[in-house]
Amino acid sequence: MKGFSRLLLGLLLFSFASVGWSHNVKITVNNIVEAGEIHIAIYDSKDAFEQDHGEQGRPAPGIVDGVVVPVGQGSFSHTFDLPSGNYAVGVFHDVNRNNRLDTNLFGIPKEQYGFSNDASGSFGPPSFDDAAISVTKDARYIVNLR
Repeated sequence: MKGFSRLLLGLLLFSFASVGWSHNVKITVNNIVEAGEIHIAIYDSKDAFEQDHGEQGRPAPGIVDGVVVPVGQGSFSHTFDLPSGNYAVGVFHDVNRNNRLDTNLFGIPKEQYGFSNDASGSFGPPSFDDAAISVTKDARYIVNLR
């Protein structure tokens, strides 16, 4: 019986220790102009975020969570379960569903894109620091597509 009590106590302590481990982070993407796919990537790596130009719409090192979802015109929301930490969110709208952000000859995006904090960069994505969100509790963030 003593062993069972210790096991029960251990399980209770573990469950209380787990509370607050992760947070519900709701990302809402606004200004979707037409049907396609929304690619949302959540980065915990400065290097991965700053080097990603939407060439491949799939998991990669430095991306801790994300979704690819068919959408219509308007807005889309998704809730992620994230541990406390600093992240940057990158989104692109893949209208032709070729799994990448299409650009013109000069590298300027032809499809919509956006970042957390509505951050923007010069000649490429913004810095991780400009797009960084600090997750310490449940939160909601909006990404406005350009």
